[in-house]
This record gives sequence, C-alpha cells and structure tokens, in this order.
Amino acid sequence: MTAYGVRAHATPQATAHFGPGARVLLDAHNAYPERGRWSTRIDDALAIGLPIAIEQDLHWRVTGGSAPQTVVAHDDDALEGAPSFDAHFFARIRPIMERALAEDRRDTWPLITLNLDFKDNTPAHLDAVWALLGTYEAWLTTATRTATPAHPEALVPGPLLVLTGSDTAQRRRFHDDVPVGAKLRAFGAMAPVPVRGATKALRAQRAMRMTSAQHIDAHADNFARWVNFPWSVIEAGGQKTAGAWVPADSARLHAFVQRAHAQGFWIRFYTLDGFSPTEDRGFTASYNFGSRAAAAARWRAAITSGVDFVATDQYAAFTDLRR
Repeated sequence: MTAYGVRAHATPQATAHFGPGARVLLDAHNAYPERGRWSTRIDDALAIGLPIAIEQDLHWRVTGGSAPQTVVAHDDDALEGAPSFDAHFFARIRPIMERALAEDRRDTWPLITLNLDFKDNTPAHLDAVWALLGTYEAWLTTATRTATPAHPEALVPGPLLVLTGSDTAQRRRFHDDVPVGAKLRAFGAMAPVPVRGATKALRAQRAMRMTSAQHIDAHADNFARWVNFPWSVIEAGGQKTAGAWVPADSARLHAFVQRAHAQGFWIRFYTLDGFSPTEDRGFTASYNFGSRAAAAARWRAAITSGVDFVATDQYAAFTDLRR
C-alpha cells in the first residue's frame, strides 16, 4: 500500500485527490508587479479563492554592494526595484499556509501550486531557491528522493506544491543533488520533444503534425511530474493566428490531455488571453486571441478536457466562466 492507500503497483500521483485529471486550476500568469505597476496581481489571484496555481518569474539580481537575491520580474532589464521572491510570494501566503497547517485538512491540499519560471539557471541562483524552499519545507508537498528516479514515489501533500521547469540544471539541483532518503521540495517538467526545422514556421508546421503521443513521449518519474505547452501545439501559429474554435481543435486538445494523464503527468497550457487595448494591464500581446469571446471558447474547452493548469492573465474572467 502507498501513502494514499492504493495498491503498490498503481502510480501514486495518478490516484491522489490532486493528481493528474483531478482538478482544473486557474494558473495566475505573471502574478507579480512589473516596473512598479500592477502591484495587486498576487492579491487579485488569491481573491479568486483556493485551490489555485500562481506563476512567478525568477531572476538572480547581482548588484554591486548588495548580496545577490532572487527577485520576481518579467524582463532582465527590470530588476532594479523588483521585489524579492521571499517577500513578494512567501510572506504574502504565510497566513494561508499557517492556517492550513493549523486546520490540518489534508484532503484539500495543496491549496496553492507555485509555478517557478526561472529566467536564470546559474548554480548560485538555484542553490538560493533550494535553500529558500527549505525554510518553508513544512508547507511543501514532497516526495522521497530514491535511488530509482524512474519510479514516481508517493507525493506527501502539503498546502503548497512547487513546480519548476525542464532545464537540466534545475533537475540536477532539485533532484540529482538531493541525497537519497531526503525530501524533494520541487518537481520539474518533462523535457520538450525537439521539433526540427530550419525556420520557425517550419517548426510550427511540424509541431502541428506531431501527435500527442509524439509530443509526450515519456512517463512521469520521481522528479518530472508535469508537461507544459504553448497553445501553438493545439492551433497552428498559436493565439495570434487562431481562427474559429472547431471540433477538430477540441479533439486535439482532448488527446493531449488524455495522453498526459495516461503518462502520469499534470498538463499546463499557456497563456490564454482575450483582451482589448483598454483591458490591457501589462499583458503579453502574443498571448492575445483578440477578444474575450475567443479566449472564453478556449477556456471552456480546456475546462471540459480537464487541463490541470490553465494559464491566463484574466484571473477573474476565467474563474467566472468556470463557475
């Protein structure tokens, strides 16, 4: 039997109440200030209610006269004045985490999934984030580091689940360098399958010809627990060239979700926005379908298909539709 009371030959994560296919969560994209603006994003995300996923873009700020520090920012030329990761995220969720630990309602955990988008994978930066996660280990969803990394061990739920990317340096720091028997504090993404082609357009065409099984060609392991895709694997060219949402699009999306879950992975798609110039609050133009109605069609399809993490900048609008 595993920690979740299932037979040992079953995949523990797949049978957990928060495992692949169990929940559809808003993934609050870029929930941090930008150049001193949009300072309420994380509060706006948390106001939606729990459970929720929240993305933080991490940079390693090294300045003369100050100790290096992990900060949250979108661009590497916007680090001056950017808040520290610890102060912006962990200090903000501390009351939620402490209340969750006191109530001990483990069947509701994790309440928050933290999606870390590292913009700098230097060893010192990864070491600093590993140490910071250790400070809050009592909050974390963990698994035991074993000598058999291909086998996904049972996840022990905490009120916070931390996901990182697919970079090999992240896997090395957050898994390979962790002693056998110790706890894994964060879990990575499957490495994307390379799409060959001399031009961006050719690569995009080939990505669309690839099946879900070709894009997701591995099983979850003890570290890699999720897959992360741009919308361009579902609709050719992605958001900017998307046309009407048609049954073939739904079928392709459903195939990706089913394949990910069958392989033991959570699946995330980014970033599904639909906004006018007057609604733009520092959003990214390349993620814009052009209208709220166009984005809502994709939100609805993602919810129906069981996408685990739906990344959008329009937190309230997505949540209103999901309800």
